[in-house]
Amino acid sequence: MARYRPILTVVRAIFLGVARSELPGVLELLTHAVEAVGGAERAGQVEMADAVGRAIRTGEHLAVQAGTGTGKSLAYLVPAIRHAVEKEATVVVSTATIALQRQLVDRDLPRLAKALKKVLGREPTFAILKGRRNYLCLHRLDTGAPDEPDDQALFDPFAVSRLGKDVKRLFEWSSDTETGDRDELVPGVADQAWRQVSVTAKECLGAARCPIGTDCFAEKARAEAGRADIVVTNHALLAIDALQGYQVLPEHDVVIIDEAHELVDRVTSVATGELTASMVSVAVRRCGKLIDADIADRLMESSDAMALILDDLPSGRFDTLPKPLAGVLAGVRDAAHACITAMGPDRKEEVEDATARKLARTLLDEIHDNAMRMLEAFDPDQAHQRDVVWMTADTFSANPRPPSLKVAPLAVAGLLREKVFGLNTTILTSATLTLGGNFDTLARQWGLPAKQLKVVKAEGAATDKEAPSDLESIKWTGIDVGSPFDHKRNGILYMAKHLPAPGRDGLQKSTLDEIAELVDAAGGRTLGLFSSMRAAKQAAEELRDRIKYPILCQGEDSTSLLVQKFAEDARTCLFGTLSLWQGVDVPGPSLQLVLVDRIPFPRPDDPVSSARQRAVEARGGNGFLTVAATHAALLLAQGTGRLHRSISDRGVVAVLDSRIATARYGGFLRASLPPLWPTTDPQVVRDALRRLDAAAPA
Repeated sequence: MARYRPILTVVRAIFLGVARSELPGVLELLTHAVEAVGGAERAGQVEMADAVGRAIRTGEHLAVQAGTGTGKSLAYLVPAIRHAVEKEATVVVSTATIALQRQLVDRDLPRLAKALKKVLGREPTFAILKGRRNYLCLHRLDTGAPDEPDDQALFDPFAVSRLGKDVKRLFEWSSDTETGDRDELVPGVADQAWRQVSVTAKECLGAARCPIGTDCFAEKARAEAGRADIVVTNHALLAIDALQGYQVLPEHDVVIIDEAHELVDRVTSVATGELTASMVSVAVRRCGKLIDADIADRLMESSDAMALILDDLPSGRFDTLPKPLAGVLAGVRDAAHACITAMGPDRKEEVEDATARKLARTLLDEIHDNAMRMLEAFDPDQAHQRDVVWMTADTFSANPRPPSLKVAPLAVAGLLREKVFGLNTTILTSATLTLGGNFDTLARQWGLPAKQLKVVKAEGAATDKEAPSDLESIKWTGIDVGSPFDHKRNGILYMAKHLPAPGRDGLQKSTLDEIAELVDAAGGRTLGLFSSMRAAKQAAEELRDRIKYPILCQGEDSTSLLVQKFAEDARTCLFGTLSLWQGVDVPGPSLQLVLVDRIPFPRPDDPVSSARQRAVEARGGNGFLTVAATHAALLLAQGTGRLHRSISDRGVVAVLDSRIATARYGGFLRASLPPLWPTTDPQVVRDALRRLDAAAPA
């Protein structure tokens, strides 16, 4: 059937009244779209749309840095829709955040579909697709979840009552929802409650065997996605599609990765495995009557031994595998394998028995594979080590957790090169992709070769794809289409060169004095981005007695409500940490000063980044610049981007870490930021803030 698809495509297009050759070009469609939504043509948007269209035609991958205000969503959606309609194909758009997914599905795509309906001959279709765990499982709801109390219940006497209330809400909601999508449940419920009514892809019986498979919310979402021109998903599902041995996303030949600066971290997160003593004991309970008791007892004994050993081990990264832990992991691996063997292959049986077998087998596979992976992670040659193993334990905090072993990949470049770039034409875009002034750093992390192609401006023929070749290597282009914002005219980068380098004992008095003077000069209007919650709270508590403007601090209410209050009152300040570096969009006079307390290097005890840094050094590279400085540059660029959210925004980004001006790596960090006008003079900055405050509307 596949070989007849091109013929059917032409016939279908002619039947619709628009032959493939008659479809307008990308730039003509962009003009239609911009006029329909009441926008204005932007040079960067035009350049980006042209480049995306060319990449789709040639099959050569593309990385596009598009600054805030470019209108990049429209710039990649228009050529994507044209390709989908022309080829009767599906294009996958992957994002990192729920906010952007909702913007695409609720605003951008509906408006664009209506705008292009007439010129394309039909209205383009779109759908959103998430992992199976995000949808209500009607079979789980009907049969009930296995009796597996969360570890949290051991510490929190109120956890069970909260769980019961949440599950009751979910039962009531199941009668009203049409999609079963967790994100449509407002207010939401805790993860523990959601796990009672959902299953992972590995736990699912499959639509053919499930007695409620015809009404399955996840299957309906997949079916809708398979019929759509554009499918919006997230980086996690994209990673699952690449990692698993079965297809998750619909057939597609083009994938567009927005917020591509987050791709490596999201893929790493999906590829991270976990192993706890309670996971092993839960697997024993799931086995139940499926295997002989003496075989299950071996697994239970390994769980008990694991709990004892982990209690005696310190938290943190393992440079070598402790002998007692190696023995326990080998015992867990072998006992899990024995259970899997005893359980045997899937068989024809009652649905209830099939469900129990699937749940048990899924967890046993995970336990066995993670134990094996941890045992194999310790290569004597650090340059060839593939994974990092560490332990976390937190039994004394407000939300205590027992010890947990984790394993994560040191790099995901090979996976992305083989399973993403090797299979699809890929467009990566974000406002922050060039670090130190070029794409090389992120290209290495993605698995793209260091050498990129030159940009060819001509639009080209209907298809410019080269014939396949055994000698073919990955080809890609990187372009920066700039931003419509005049950063040098409208923004100042203040580097507090006179301040001492940050210490480990919280914010110094001189730094707090500097913050107070800057906030006072700005008349409030300040977003404080801190490297830790401890520093944000210290600044908020100490400055509330020193300045007359209200200070909100992350953690005092939901982040969305705090941002809303901050935006509504121009005199208010908002202090916080990581999520504010990337998640705040407040145009106008409410935000005219962005404070950064220190360069956001990863914590020295962060197991993944420290192991990656060590691996780079083992291969003769500069681990600090490759890992730590890259992490800091990305976050700094994202944080700096909070200042300019509209073309009329003006203000100051103040970095209170003198190392950005004095350290050798400072030039790399500065080259990764928007081109703000730089200064180290505090008086110049305070005077500028006072002028902006005086000119702002009352």
